[in-house]
Parts: sequence; C-alpha cells; structure tokens
Amino acid sequence: MPPPTTPPIDEARAAQLRAANINPRTGLATDYLNHFNEAIMLLEMVPDMPECAEDFLTWTPLSYAEHFWASNFKARDLAIEAYECADPKLRANFDHLTATMTSILMAVGKAMREAQQDKTRATLAEQATAWVKPLVALAGGVINGSAEADVELAMSN
Repeated sequence: MPPPTTPPIDEARAAQLRAANINPRTGLATDYLNHFNEAIMLLEMVPDMPECAEDFLTWTPLSYAEHFWASNFKARDLAIEAYECADPKLRANFDHLTATMTSILMAVGKAMREAQQDKTRATLAEQATAWVKPLVALAGGVINGSAEADVELAMSN
C-alpha cells in the first residue's frame, strides 16, 4: 500500500490530537464508533427484550461531523477538522465502512417496522449484529491505522 498522501504532522499537533483521543496518524477518533455501538447494544437486547426494538427504531444515522456536533466530545471542532484533513484514501475506506454499517442498520430498521412478530425482529437483530460488529472492528482498525488492507479486502467481497 502506498504511503499516505498527507504530509507528516508536527509533534505539537500530534500531542494535541492524542490529548483529544484522536489518532494523530489517521486524524480519526474512535468516539464516532460509539454511534454504531449504541445501535448494536440495542439490537443485542431485542431477542431477550422485544420491546427494545422500539428503542432501536429511534436510532438515526449521523455523519462523522454530525456525531461530533451532537456529542459532548470536548474537542469536537478538532475532531471534525482532523477528519477533514485525513488522508483522502484512508477517509474513503473509513467512510465506505460507516456507510455500509448505516445501510445495514437502516435496512434492518425498515424490516423491523414491517415485521409482525417479535421472533422475526429478534432474528433481524441477531443478523444485523453479526454483520455490523465486524465492520465496527474494521473501522476501529482504520482509525488506529492498522487495517487499511483488511478493509479493502473485506469490502471487495
């Protein structure tokens, strides 16, 4: 894989990013994955507590910037700026993963709204969890700068 196209950052900037829990090598923050982990947590409860399907159905997709604008993340402006300055190829891989997760979650939500039985909703929840959890892990790898090749392989299948 070719090296990133963005120039290296200086140590002061790297320290600022690290202090804000933003990976200085990638410019991405794992805090965004909390948005997807919330949906997963709700889906995991559906098989045992069918009423949690309604809670999942209130989940709405948020872009990286929207997530940080809506959060109490102390360095939200820095997180958004670092994302915008991230290597375009890395960011494209990351965005592709998050778009895939969002598509799955939205499709499952649509199917759950149409489902008539709790058992059907539970099955949908279990399937969605099985699909989205590995994608969250891949996205975490991208954020941490360790999974770009894995993402390309996984998304090409």
